[in-house]
Amino acid sequence: MAFTGNATCDSFKLGCFTGQFDFDADTLYIALYTNAATLDESTTAYTTTGEVVAAGYTAGGEVLTPTTAVVENNVAYISFQNVSWTGAFTARGALIYKPGANGAICVLDFGTDKTSTTTFTVQFPVASSTSAIIRID
Repeated sequence: MAFTGNATCDSFKLGCFTGQFDFDADTLYIALYTNAATLDESTTAYTTTGEVVAAGYTAGGEVLTPTTAVVENNVAYISFQNVSWTGAFTARGALIYKPGANGAICVLDFGTDKTSTTTFTVQFPVASSTSAIIRID
């Protein structure tokens, strides 16, 4: 296992400067992973290695809807609407990504394995300059 905590991917940081990401136009996804996945800030793209395999979960994950990007207290931030899957399975973390090369945006480490028996929900923190999932300051 190589989750190293929540991390903004290096490919996303560079992609911000090259115009690779457009949160208003791009279709973004969130994929769930088991403890067998190797995901950290150096992850560059979606991978099936270590991805959850279970009834109710489709490889590649679900479409993720960004909230409005905001600048507050000199911090630009964006968060996402919560996303859910119906089914019983276990996940250790997730990857937010845009399909294609260098499309990895951020790795989410749940800290421990999380198990659902009916519905698995990734609940994002309140969107603010101190708690949004992606912040640039």
